[in-house]
Amino acid sequence: MSGAEREPRRTELGAIGQALAILADRWVLLILQRAFLLRIRTFAGWRDALGISESVLAARLRELVGHGVFELSAYRDGRTRHEYRLTERGLRLWTLLMAIQVWERDWVAPGGLPPLLHERCGRDAEPYLGCGTCLRPMSARDTRTENGSPVATALTGPARRGRAVSRAAASPEAIGSPRLHRRTVRAGAPADPIGYRQASMEILGDRWSSGVLVGAFLGVRRFVDFQSGLGIAPSVLTDRLRRFVDLDVFGSRPDGSYRLTDKGLAFFSVFAFLVDWAQRELPVPAGSAFSITHTFCGTASRPVLLCRACGGPLERRAVRFVLPADGAPCGGAPR
Repeated sequence: MSGAEREPRRTELGAIGQALAILADRWVLLILQRAFLLRIRTFAGWRDALGISESVLAARLRELVGHGVFELSAYRDGRTRHEYRLTERGLRLWTLLMAIQVWERDWVAPGGLPPLLHERCGRDAEPYLGCGTCLRPMSARDTRTENGSPVATALTGPARRGRAVSRAAASPEAIGSPRLHRRTVRAGAPADPIGYRQASMEILGDRWSSGVLVGAFLGVRRFVDFQSGLGIAPSVLTDRLRRFVDLDVFGSRPDGSYRLTDKGLAFFSVFAFLVDWAQRELPVPAGSAFSITHTFCGTASRPVLLCRACGGPLERRAVRFVLPADGAPCGGAPR
């Protein structure tokens, strides 16, 4: 195996880099979404629901078990079978996956998100991002990153930061996924009535795209800085930047820089939950941790989803989707 193809050890990555290596894949996101929304737990259930090949599904489930997101549980059905249950680490991804759907509701397909009933107030929650300390709305414009971790440190860890530039043109190691799978976003794929939209998959369904977006939220603006910070090949970076401009997530400036548009800035809620999950659930190399501070209350706050109807925090066990197919409530998450 050549140096460019060598699989990076997870310990070489920063916490956010590790999170992207686990989650930045179309099939992983859809497997998790079905686990939460439809409570699918079996291999056959995902295979039939997603139309995914058995070899790809087996690989993704094996990785998710290895990363502690799922655990295997035996049950009897005439013979001993196994199902995949979300661990506590996996269950804590609920807010991240919800934030993706909220962004789609507001910026991709208005009205496309099924009603989310908040059982505490009995109304459609219409979730939005809030500060866990003051319970006020929170956005990219009223937050700041404490300790200013640059993208190379946040994604790859301080030990690898100095080597990012020299490896930029040849290596996917900076945020490389342990599986090094091919790009899994399929242009022109048919719309999935309960799955994530194509725009979300363009951003999060591919490790390089998600890395570019994280870099933008960490203050990266120029092509050369994305390239050196991420260790991404110029041709790949050119493609991802073009896609982001086409999606109106980035705007290109006359000086050659790229800035997040309002649509891109709205993706901050997904970024906030990704950072929170990564730094709480995964090893954080010394010197790579940072916090997102809400300037309204001045605290490094844990992000939460708030109910627009009552203003209270939304908890996984206290919400239910109502799917339009049959009007019956569908669990927002496994109980």
